[in-house]
Amino acid sequence: MIEVMLYMKENCPLCDDAEEALQTLRSKWEFQLTKKNIYEDDTLLELYQLRIPVVQVNGQIVAEGIIDERRLLQDFEKIVKSSS
Repeated sequence: MIEVMLYMKENCPLCDDAEEALQTLRSKWEFQLTKKNIYEDDTLLELYQLRIPVVQVNGQIVAEGIIDERRLLQDFEKIVKSSS
């Protein structure tokens, strides 16, 4: 199973866009999506405060900041194929 982590915060339009882009990918792949609010963990806040949203697929960061849906699709596909 593909594991996708979305590091985000509440009231974040860019985070909402990233989640929407990930939902679009569900039409092509099945994956487990976990959302982590960085304000609930000081370590995550320190790591990702200026970078959110951050999308991680199978432990590898594939996108951050303004998410380009087409690029996310390409990077997601590369990781999925390489882990098969």
